[in-house]
Amino acid sequence: MDTALSPSSIVVATKEQVSCALGDESAVLNMKNSVYYGLNPVGARIWSLLRQPRSVRELCDVIVNEYEVAREQCERDVLDLLEKMKVEGLIELSAGK
Repeated sequence: MDTALSPSSIVVATKEQVSCALGDESAVLNMKNSVYYGLNPVGARIWSLLRQPRSVRELCDVIVNEYEVAREQCERDVLDLLEKMKVEGLIELSAGK
C-alpha cells in the first residue's frame, strides 16, 4: 500500500544510499539503482535534516525560518521534492518518532 505524503508524514532517508556535501549542494547515490542525484542548497538542507525521522511540517518550519519563502509555497515545494525522493527510493515513511 502506497501512503501519500502530508504535512504530518514522518520521513527519513533510506539506508540504501550514500551522500556527500559539495559546497552548499549535495550529491546522493541510490545504491539500489546506482543513480546519482544532485541537490541544490535548499534540497541539500532538507536532505541533511532527513538523517533523523522528521515530519514534513518540521522540515517546513526549518526552511521557512532559514529562507525567504511563504509557508504555503514551502509546503508545496517540500512535498513535491519528498514525493520525488520517495519515488526514487531515497526516503521512506516512518511509523513515527
